[in-house]
Amino acid sequence: MTAPEHPTALTVLVLPGIGEIVPGDDLPDLIARAAEAGDVRPGDILAVTSKIVSKAEGRIRTAADREQAITDETVRVVATREHPGGVTRIVENRLGLVMAAAGVDASNTADGTVLLLPLDPDASAAAIRAAVEARIGAPVGVVITDTAGRAWREGQTDIAIGASGVRLLDDLRGGRDASGKLLEVTAPAVGDEIAAAADLVKGKSSGMPVAVIRGMARLLDAAAPGGRQLVRRAEEDMFYLGHREARAEGHAAGYAEGLAAGRAAAAGASENS
Repeated sequence: MTAPEHPTALTVLVLPGIGEIVPGDDLPDLIARAAEAGDVRPGDILAVTSKIVSKAEGRIRTAADREQAITDETVRVVATREHPGGVTRIVENRLGLVMAAAGVDASNTADGTVLLLPLDPDASAAAIRAAVEARIGAPVGVVITDTAGRAWREGQTDIAIGASGVRLLDDLRGGRDASGKLLEVTAPAVGDEIAAAADLVKGKSSGMPVAVIRGMARLLDAAAPGGRQLVRRAEEDMFYLGHREARAEGHAAGYAEGLAAGRAAAAGASENS
């Protein structure tokens, strides 16, 4: 087995014609119509910002309910940090993503409101893909994207949180590099790379929420798993908790163990007296 050939050219284009999305809009149909008018081709990958999916689904809350919305979306608190404006919570949300504020965001939404992440990004991607393929009569891939920070790195980048018809992890393990050496751990997160490339043309305030990636048709796979493929299982994560939370949990565990040991010692002493 050898590593697959990489493209000699990659084209990333914005897809015009989407317009402002409101709750109840048929987003798959709107994107499919734009794809037909925008000359989307067989093998193209559409990168769709999660914001318009959330808007179409009505995943909108008032800004006053933001903290409660974060709590409701949270499965596990990873780390917290106080700052002059309040407390930032890094949490695992119900989609398995570890993100600031559970992905609840106030950008690109009406004043006084916040957006929650889509209910099921993979299902949303599948619906968009089905509509586009029916409209243009050719296979495409769809990636749902959102913005996230990275450990040890400043700034943010877009990542893939859902997908349909696209391999998000290009597993090259077992292949050979250009020197013939065995690839043992190489598995590029191509879903995140697609999301980041798309963000370069979509931007954050351009009103262009969908991009077309051309030249990566080799990643199309109708049976590929969705966004969960890129989520590392918590038990495999070397940084399961923030340092403050880990210390607090360690102190609590140590106290409980010490208390149990003390009680056992006291009981033994009582029996021997």
